[in-house]
Amino acid sequence: MARNKRRHSTGFGYIGFGNNQSVFNRKSNKAFSSLKEKLDDETHYHFQLNFAHHTLTKAEKQLIKNKIRKDEKIRQRKTIVVFCFVFIAIVSVLIYLIKSVMSQL
Repeated sequence: MARNKRRHSTGFGYIGFGNNQSVFNRKSNKAFSSLKEKLDDETHYHFQLNFAHHTLTKAEKQLIKNKIRKDEKIRQRKTIVVFCFVFIAIVSVLIYLIKSVMSQL
């Protein structure tokens, strides 16, 4: 049996694309700007947010940073309060269990 001598174009792509040059010449169906507008519309519809497509000034950046810092501080305080309540509850249950075990001895 003779070997198959079919020639492949090795200069294009890799075997997953086959020998079709049109794979590399295709253009995307939608431009990025239309996708950006669609994202803006969807986020406004679901979350009532508007994306700004312009660069922010230093004052606007500082305002955003301050808002993030304030929200983080509030979240941290809430976490500490919840942790304290849970810790006190666990300690009180442990003390009760220890006292009940010690009273039975």
